[in-house]
Amino acid sequence: MLPTIEWQSDAVVMVDQRKLPAQEVYVRCKTAAEVARAIKTMVIRGAPAIGVAAAMGLALGMRRSTAKGTRQFAVEFTKLCDQMAATRPTAVNLFWAIDRMKRAFAAGVQAGESASELADRLEREAGTIHDEDLQNCRDMGQFGAAVVPAGARILTHCNAGALATAGYGTALGVIRAAHEQGRVRLVYADETRPFLQGARLTAWELVRDAVPTTVITDSMAGALMRAGEVDMVVVGADRIAANGDFANKIGTYSVAMLAQAHAVPFYVAAPLSTIDLAARDGSTIPIEQRDGAEVSHLRGVRIAAEGAGVWNPSFDVTPARLVSGIITERGIARAPFEESLAALFAAPAPV
Repeated sequence: MLPTIEWQSDAVVMVDQRKLPAQEVYVRCKTAAEVARAIKTMVIRGAPAIGVAAAMGLALGMRRSTAKGTRQFAVEFTKLCDQMAATRPTAVNLFWAIDRMKRAFAAGVQAGESASELADRLEREAGTIHDEDLQNCRDMGQFGAAVVPAGARILTHCNAGALATAGYGTALGVIRAAHEQGRVRLVYADETRPFLQGARLTAWELVRDAVPTTVITDSMAGALMRAGEVDMVVVGADRIAANGDFANKIGTYSVAMLAQAHAVPFYVAAPLSTIDLAARDGSTIPIEQRDGAEVSHLRGVRIAAEGAGVWNPSFDVTPARLVSGIITERGIARAPFEESLAALFAAPAPV
C-alpha cells in the first residue's frame, strides 16, 4: 500500500487522490492553510484520513508559528482549529481529531510548557492519531473478516480503503483481511458518481493488491443482486449517529435498500472516531453540498445540458434498520444500536 499521508520534517505529504489512477502525484503542504485547502478540494478524502490530515495540519501550523509567548500561541492555535473545522462538515472524524488536538494543547498549557514544547506535543499527538488509525483499520479488518462467507462476492460503494485512512482501510480493510484468508472470490466496485471514487480509487487499490475486481455503474447494483451475484455489501461511513443511522457517500442509501430487498447482508465498517453519540439519529447529521460542476462536467468537459440545474449532495443517510452490523476496531455492533454502540465505547481497547 502506498502511504496516504505522511509527516516529513517540515511538511505534510499526501497523495493527490484527484489524479489517481492515471497519475501518482504527491502534494507537499508546508502550512496549515495548505492542508486545509487539500481537505476542502479533496486532494485527500475519506473520514479517517481527513481526521489524520487535520491533526497533522494543526501540528504543522504550530510548528511553523512565530507567536511570542504561550498566550499568543494559544490564540493562533484556536484560529487554526477554526480554519480546519470549516473545511468539510459531514465527516465527524475531522472534529474528533481537532478536539483531540485541543485536549493535547490544553494538557500542555496546564503543565506549563513553552510554545516550543507545545508544538512538540502536538506533533506527537498527530503521529499517535495516525498510528492508531492504521492499527484500528487492521483490527476491524480481523473482526469483519469473520462475517465474510467463503467464496464471497462483495459489493462496496465509494472508497473506504487505504486512501481513505492512514492505511489498510475500513470497508476495504475487511475485504483485505478476508482476501488474505482466501475468502474473497470477487469484489464489485460501484463507480460512485459523480467523483468516481469507486472506479478510480477502490478498483485501483484492489487491483494493486491482486484482489479480483469488477467495476459497475451505480445503477447496475440492483440487477446484480437480483441475479444472485452479490453475497454481501460492505461500505464505510463518514458519521454514525447514536441509533446506527449513518452518512456515507451519496448512493449508499440506494445500495442499502437494494440489499434489503434481495436479502443481502449489509455491513458498515468504521472506527469509533466516526461514531457521533451526540447525534441522536441521521436527521441531525449535516450533509455537505458540493459544486454542481462535479455533476455537469467530467474532467472539465460539460456532459449535462446547458441550463439544467444540478443537485449535488456529497452524502446521504442510511437508516439503521437496513444495517446488519457496524464493524469497529472493538468488535461488531448489532441492533439495537443505541445499546451496542454505547457498549463499544465502554469496552476496553484491545491490547
